[in-house]
Amino acid sequence: MAMQVEFVSPEDIMYSGEGTQVTARTRGGGEIAFLTGHEPFIGSLVPCEVRVSETSGDVKRFAVRGGFVSVNGSKVTVLSDAAVHAADVDAAQAQADLVDAEAALEADPSDPEAKIGVQWANARLAAVGSGTGHATDH
Repeated sequence: MAMQVEFVSPEDIMYSGEGTQVTARTRGGGEIAFLTGHEPFIGSLVPCEVRVSETSGDVKRFAVRGGFVSVNGSKVTVLSDAAVHAADVDAAQAQADLVDAEAALEADPSDPEAKIGVQWANARLAAVGSGTGHATDH
């Protein structure tokens, strides 16, 4: 059974399709998978990779800088002001951003922007399957 999946930003609907499962990482809750018929849910997303298993069998991968996920009936909506499809990720830029953010975090371990920067770079690298091997603060 399929569910409607949408990625929405303040400017646009970035993705709309039918899926069988959506997997994301919520703040304080870890990774969660949503299937058709999931109980109503709303959660805050940390910077992460979001995977959509489409009814065709394809898996669409996205990186989100944060935002929210809402599940209502047979519809999953991801709301984020910074999201990118894996095909649009510049892996070299994400790797450079990771190096910069890790350097900033090393200089000031309490810097919240540096922590988010590390997570955002890792989310983009995960979406393109580049795996980083760098620690993240989930």
